[in-house]
Amino acid sequence: MNYPVNTSPQLRAVLRGLRQSRALSQAQVGQLLGVNQKRAARIESAPGVTAFDQIARLVAALGGRLVVEMPDTPPPATPAATKKGAARKAAALAAKADQGGW
Repeated sequence: MNYPVNTSPQLRAVLRGLRQSRALSQAQVGQLLGVNQKRAARIESAPGVTAFDQIARLVAALGGRLVVEMPDTPPPATPAATKKGAARKAAALAAKADQGGW
C-alpha cells in the first residue's frame, strides 16, 4: 500500500499508523533503531525537524521504504521572477558540484 505524503503532519500520521499497524510501542521501535523511547517518540511526532536518515531508518524498521515519485504531467509554468530565482539556484548548485560538493 502507498501513502502519499506532502506535509510534515501527514508524515507524522503515516509513521504513527505504520508503527501501530505493526503493534509496536515507541519503546520497541526505539530498540529497533538503537535509540531510547523518548527519541523514537520525537522522531515520530516531529518528522519535519528530524534528519532524513533517521526517517529512512524508521520507515525501514517498520517494513516500509521511501520512494520519490514524479508525476506523469509536468508541473505548471512558473512566473518569470520564480524562473530567475530557480536559475540562480541551479547555477549555484552547479558551481558547488564542480567544486566536489552537493
